[in-house]
Amino acid sequence: MPDADSLDAEDQKLVTLAKAALARSSAGEAAAVRDEIGRTYVASSVDLPSLRLTALQVAVAQAVSSGAASLEAAAVVLTSDADVDDAVVRDLSTDAPVHVVRS
Repeated sequence: MPDADSLDAEDQKLVTLAKAALARSSAGEAAAVRDEIGRTYVASSVDLPSLRLTALQVAVAQAVSSGAASLEAAAVVLTSDADVDDAVVRDLSTDAPVHVVRS
């Protein structure tokens, strides 16, 4: 993955939005995605006794529930060395980049 500072302006915006979501939450990760018409969706992970979702899963679910048919790009900000499973992005777009930033 390229350094976050070398991303184009639109992908850098996703990183900035994910970082802001992480700062507002006590979660270990946050994500932002951009759909095919430029709308963005931002989320942090969900860790409840009855429901666990990654930030990327929540952001993609928001996009799909708002009518998105595909994604242009995604960004995930992590506070750990955890791996990012991008399968949920691949469900909508096989070629959308998923930028991972360690905070």
